[in-house]
Amino acid sequence: MVIQTMPVLFIGHGSPMNAIEDNEFSQAWKEEAKEIPKPRAILSISAHWETRGIQVTVMPKPRTIHDFGGFPRELFEKQYPAPGSPELAQRVIEIIGKEKVLPDENWGLDHGTWSVLCRMYPKAEIPVVQLSLDRAITPAQHYELGQQLQVLRQEGILILGSGNVVHNLAMIVWEDTVFDWAMEFDSRIEKCILENDFIPLIQYEKQGQAAALSINSAEHYLPLLYILGAKEKGEPIHFFNEKIWGGSLSMRCIRFG
Repeated sequence: MVIQTMPVLFIGHGSPMNAIEDNEFSQAWKEEAKEIPKPRAILSISAHWETRGIQVTVMPKPRTIHDFGGFPRELFEKQYPAPGSPELAQRVIEIIGKEKVLPDENWGLDHGTWSVLCRMYPKAEIPVVQLSLDRAITPAQHYELGQQLQVLRQEGILILGSGNVVHNLAMIVWEDTVFDWAMEFDSRIEKCILENDFIPLIQYEKQGQAAALSINSAEHYLPLLYILGAKEKGEPIHFFNEKIWGGSLSMRCIRFG
């Protein structure tokens, strides 16, 4: 069987409600799944699993985690019963190094992962593994992990980063608008990616006030660094959901390959 090289995706996941609302964002995720080869398995790096030390889910049946509050009952009842993949988890451990990665049997799939995948792959038949965000390492080290994991693309694995380029919930307004600083930073991200200039994106703490406001506590930004690291030189770039909602939440999605 010939295995196609998989693209890599960064998804701006936004509100968990996108899992059950039929809107422009969830529709775009659905259409994106039709545009790429069907993966053998998915490795997800979500904004919503932060740890000290790197962890990877190894269970065969990961639970659906409802890691949010204040939403309708329908959302809490939503399940995404995708299988896990102990084999992929062990492959990740092999690539990064068993002395650096701890196997996890407790976490499961948080909404950064399942709220997107339930729209892309609603049958929940593709195995999914999550890799945690180690908050004890530098942005450059997150990027380097993405470079190490790039080899999985040749093995039919979809590497998915789920977060938001601009994510500042403290400043969000409940209307369809955008703040100037959010637009400035989102546009800068696009420009740097098109120019293949990743150093400013890795060294985001040096990029001024617009970056500081946009990245905020960084957990929604860091998954992007894995996707940049996993990019191959010269491959096609595709942007979609290029919209900022609520003033301070970028829904920008990016595909390499």
